Amino acid sequence: MGFTVQGLLHSLALEQTEPGRFRAGNVDTGHSIVFGGQLMAQSIVAASIGHEGKSVKTLHIVFARPAAPDKPVEVAVDSVHSGRSLASSTVTISQGERICTTSMVLLSADEQDIIRHADRPATASDPDQIQGNDEGGWQIRVVGGVDISDPDAVGPPELDVWSRFVGAPDDRVIGQALLAYATDGFLIGTAMRPHAGVGQALAHKTLSTGVLSHTITFHEPFSAAEWLLLSQHSPYAGGGRSYGRADVFRRDGQLVASFVQDNMIRPMRGSSAL
Repeated sequence: MGFTVQGLLHSLALEQTEPGRFRAGNVDTGHSIVFGGQLMAQSIVAASIGHEGKSVKTLHIVFARPAAPDKPVEVAVDSVHSGRSLASSTVTISQGERICTTSMVLLSADEQDIIRHADRPATASDPDQIQGNDEGGWQIRVVGGVDISDPDAVGPPELDVWSRFVGAPDDRVIGQALLAYATDGFLIGTAMRPHAGVGQALAHKTLSTGVLSHTITFHEPFSAAEWLLLSQHSPYAGGGRSYGRADVFRRDGQLVASFVQDNMIRPMRGSSAL
C-alpha cells in the first residue's frame, strides 16, 4: 500500500498492554527496516501519556538495532521524575528480546517569558513555488531543487526542506510526533552533498548508512499540517560518521524546534565506493 499519513497516525495509536507498556504497528514505507522517524514519533506519544498539562521539551534517542516492519513494536515507559513543571521518562522500544531504541524524554509545562529571543531563517523561500513529493499526504519541497539522491550533484553540506502532513490533527503531542518523523530523513544526504560520486542513491547498495542518535528540542507550538522549514547543516563528516544540526521554522519565520543527529556512513564490506 505504501506510506500514508493515516498509516502513520495509526502507528501512533498505542495499545496499552499493562501500565507503562504498549504495543504498536509500523508504517509501511516499502523498506526492509522500520524508519527511525516512526520510532521517535512513538516514543514522544508514549512519554506524553499521563502528563496532561505538559508536552515534550526534548527527546534524545539512540538507535541500537533496526526494527522489522512485519512485527509489532513493544514500547516500555519508565518514569524518572514527575513534578509540577517538569517530568522525565525513559522509553525503550523492542521486538521480543531485541532492544531497538532507548530514549530519554524531558517534558515541560508552559511558563511565562523571563527573556526571549529566537533566530530567523537565513534565506527566504516559498514552498508554494517549489515542485516536490506528495507521497501519501506527506508533502516535501526541497529548496533550490537539490536532489540528494544524485551522487553527482555536488554542493555545500546544507539543505532546506519544507514539510507538512496533510490532514494532521490539531493535537500538540501528535504534531510533535509528526515533526520528529520528518526530521529523521535528510541529514545523511546533507552530509553527502559536498562529495562527488556519493549520494543517498548509493545508500544500502554500496554504502552502509544509518542514524545512530537523534536529539530534538521543541521551542514553540506549531501545526504539522502547516508548512515547516527544516534548515539543515552538516558541519562535520569523517571516520565513517557524520554529524548534522538543524532548526525548524514556521512559515511566518518563528523558530519552533531544533535537532541534531549522529550518523554512520561507510562502505559496505567488499565495496570500493569510497
